[in-house]
Amino acid sequence: MAQTATRNFGRLSEIAQVAVRHGFGYWFDTHRLTDLFPRRGNRLDVDGQPSQRGQHLREMLDELGPTFVKFGQLLSTRPDVLPPDIIAELRGLQDDVRPFPIADVEKVIEEDLGLTIAQLFAEFDEKPVAAASIGQVHRATLPNGKQVAVKVQRPGAPRQIEADVALLYQAARIAKERVRALDFIDVQQLVDEFGRSIRHELDYRLEARNADTFHRNFAGHPHVRVPKVFWSYTRTRVLTLEWLDGIQVADLDPEHWSLEDRRDIAYLMTETWMTMIFRHGFFHGDPHPANVLVLGRPDQIGLVDFGAVGKLTDDDITKLTRMFIDAAAENVDALPRRLADLGVRYPKEREEEFLAELREIYYRYYGASLAEIDPLQVIREAFQLIYSMNLRLPSRFLLLDKAIATLGSVGVDLYPEFNVFEVARPYARGLMMERFTPQRVASRARKESLRLGAMALELPYQIHDVLEEFRDGRIEIGFVHKGLDEFLNRLDVVFNRLVVAMIVAGGLIGSSLIGIFAKAGPHLLGINVISIIGFALAGLLGIWLLWGVVRSGRL
Repeated sequence: MAQTATRNFGRLSEIAQVAVRHGFGYWFDTHRLTDLFPRRGNRLDVDGQPSQRGQHLREMLDELGPTFVKFGQLLSTRPDVLPPDIIAELRGLQDDVRPFPIADVEKVIEEDLGLTIAQLFAEFDEKPVAAASIGQVHRATLPNGKQVAVKVQRPGAPRQIEADVALLYQAARIAKERVRALDFIDVQQLVDEFGRSIRHELDYRLEARNADTFHRNFAGHPHVRVPKVFWSYTRTRVLTLEWLDGIQVADLDPEHWSLEDRRDIAYLMTETWMTMIFRHGFFHGDPHPANVLVLGRPDQIGLVDFGAVGKLTDDDITKLTRMFIDAAAENVDALPRRLADLGVRYPKEREEEFLAELREIYYRYYGASLAEIDPLQVIREAFQLIYSMNLRLPSRFLLLDKAIATLGSVGVDLYPEFNVFEVARPYARGLMMERFTPQRVASRARKESLRLGAMALELPYQIHDVLEEFRDGRIEIGFVHKGLDEFLNRLDVVFNRLVVAMIVAGGLIGSSLIGIFAKAGPHLLGINVISIIGFALAGLLGIWLLWGVVRSGRL
């Protein structure tokens, strides 16, 4: 254990040196971490300027390796953690590494599928078509002649990932203890989220189920193809999908694809993701141009890489649809309410300010082509509004935000004159007609009726449980009365004064009786000494009581 901690600390020190080399030495100086990570070698000064820091952070993560690239990709979905300029840069991170040898590929396939490559496939291309940190993809042919893409996990990937996640936990602990500027972030929770995400990617059966869902959703679609999963050739470390023969959008040559063709591809991609989000509630989380293939014609696309997906409930879809329709119809005044329905929170007293800011941003860009819009500026303005208004975006929409932003940047590259509202407005009209047809309304009413019926059936049992808890004394009822404490204090003062007054009166009466009837004992000026003492004490108490009443201002 001690050796592991020492090794981790040594690796952290190496990471710190890389950070300093990429211009983040000022960060270690500012937060007084130089005692942990002493500086060595050359240093580049960035000084935290937005124009430089995002680019240098992306380059630093690229140098640190695949796990840190993936961590950067996760951070790119967290606008609540990082500012817009860094978010925009991190979205450009690509998980692309050196492929591993065919001998390791054969070993993994044989261990997982129980047969050799020669027994499983008629043909198997030894050179991978793509390689990433967790696995790589090979083209192959099944015995029945079907062309397939075989994704094979990198040997030792789970062990390496666990080591890197442990390293991130150690860095998170140091940040929590030493860096007060990060107090607003739960760094432990952030690493937990990353650990869950990357461990899911280690089980290719989860990605296969995602692909299967997309395949069903787009079955029979005239313009979108999703590869079929070959389950008998799929295990935890091996995933076999139908081969889609096409060109990555990232590799489209402008000389061979006309501007009109690229316009059609941009339209089709936008409509495809709108269908996923607003109709299926299950969307591809990374519409990067390497994950979208053009299948020979501009009206035919295919989707690949289903590791990152987002899920929305029917209620989420309904609320998103209403917001989308209002945005497309220029009903800006309704947008704050629609955002609140989605769970975005902002101070109620600042609603007018929020609306004014939204209206300004909206009309500044409405009707403009993507060529006239700086996407980084839009992102910067939108998140600046979020920060200034202390808004909170529900976590389930963070991946949706990333997908939409990535889709927008792909649209810019494909067709600079593309106007997203040309797609949005007719789509919104069709979506409204579809979501609010009598059949859909009747279907939602039936679901709500069944839900309410189930609640009604449960009600007698819930009442019975509550009554039993009352009987057993397991329910305590408490109440808080505003101003009750002050009232009790005043009542306490009144009773104290009443008791003192009674003592004074009793002392005077008792002393008088002693003076009248006591004949024996010492006398002073013909009055019994005990009676004189009683009168003196009663007089002092009376004066003290009168002084307290005068000081309170209430005679």
